[in-house]
Amino acid sequence: MTLAMQVLQRLAAARAAEEGTPQFVSGAALAAEFAVTRSAIWKAMGLLRERGTEIEAITHRGYRLVRPASPLTAAGVLQRLSPGVRARLREGRCATEIASTNSELLERGAPPPGRFDFLTAEYQSAGRGRMGRSWLAPPGGAICMSWSWCFEGMGERPGALSLATGVAVRRALARLDVSGLGLKWPNDLVTPRGKLGGILIEMRSEAAGPLHVVVGLGLNVTLGDALRNFIGAAGGNQAADIAELVAPAAPPPREALVAAVLEENVALLAGFARNGFASLREEYLAADVLRDRPVQVLGGGANVAGGVARGVDADGALLVEHEGRLHAVVAGEVSVRPRQGE
Repeated sequence: MTLAMQVLQRLAAARAAEEGTPQFVSGAALAAEFAVTRSAIWKAMGLLRERGTEIEAITHRGYRLVRPASPLTAAGVLQRLSPGVRARLREGRCATEIASTNSELLERGAPPPGRFDFLTAEYQSAGRGRMGRSWLAPPGGAICMSWSWCFEGMGERPGALSLATGVAVRRALARLDVSGLGLKWPNDLVTPRGKLGGILIEMRSEAAGPLHVVVGLGLNVTLGDALRNFIGAAGGNQAADIAELVAPAAPPPREALVAAVLEENVALLAGFARNGFASLREEYLAADVLRDRPVQVLGGGANVAGGVARGVDADGALLVEHEGRLHAVVAGEVSVRPRQGE
């Protein structure tokens, strides 16, 4: 574990132990505990702040997390899973720092049919979104997770799985009274304030063999104003988080969110080879934020440059009306943005 993450865990423990009175941890105490210099502690604080962690610093008192950041634990997730879903689990792990949860599960290899693995990380050094974009998530303030599944005998790659996953995540949040979530084709979770999360699906298969699918999810829980503004200023989509959706109530515990996401998505995957996306299409359309809006279609492979979004078809393709004709845009080939002024 890097020094920065060790420092974060120490500050999180101090924050969790507070009983009404703020508890600061001095730089000298941290340096002594981890057998490093004060300069190394200062650099670790800077790195944590770069990653989006809000840290209060007061001269002669020390450092304190602005908000609690208790780490995820596998035990905490497991105790929230139903017995049926627990029985399907091959391995579940909550890491502190990792390059990419998706990459790690791909290298782990496919679980047996009907079983699944999951992996979370407080920080991903190579976390990424669609089309290779980086994904910024503050340790303790977001969920970075992946789960893997093995399809046998599908004959082809499962179309529209990212759209179906969006429906499942939306159901999971509704379980915990988090409402107001929309779905933006092909894999964004959005609110009226901005992007709440994203889905990244990667697959490996051999000829006539089983299909190993890894689903990655990034979900903003409590970003804080500073990181939200930084993401917007950096040219990314305006960021939203669960905390502002449920305010003034507190957001659900992150372990409860992870467990709810797994519950809904394991059920989805268990029946997806048989049911596909068609049975979820109406539910998707009810949450579709692009429907009936002017859009531009960007990227290679698109057969239409723009028009009006008219929902999705039974295979998950985006339907764009242009000059009186409907064009099906296939997921994974394009990016979609509202026209200027929208």
